Amino acid sequence: QVQLVESGGGLVQPGGSLRLSCAASGRLVGFAEMGWYRQAPGKQRELVATVTSGGSTNYADSMKGRFTISRDNAKSTVYLQTNGLKPEDTAVYYCNYGRGSLSYWGQGTQVTVSA
Repeated sequence: QVQLVESGGGLVQPGGSLRLSCAASGRLVGFAEMGWYRQAPGKQRELVATVTSGGSTNYADSMKGRFTISRDNAKSTVYLQTNGLKPEDTAVYYCNYGRGSLSYWGQGTQVTVSA
């Protein structure tokens, strides 16, 4: 089993920034991909960004230029720097860790963007 612990969510004003972190522990595997997804009330969970163990990144189009994903393999931690936050970015943000058929999810961290 793999455990994922997210942190860094909160309430922020429009235009603000937050840095989310997710630390993985347990039976980690090599070459696992890590990523962030989000789910707003009444909507399906959607991709935010992913990063491979080699550092290759992939972003949802609406996040490009505002969000940056990064990873520290030594700490088994993935980060999401969010800038220029908008009210529509309000959601629970979930961390994911996986390779092939293996996929683990964190408990989620709430991000609320409101004046």
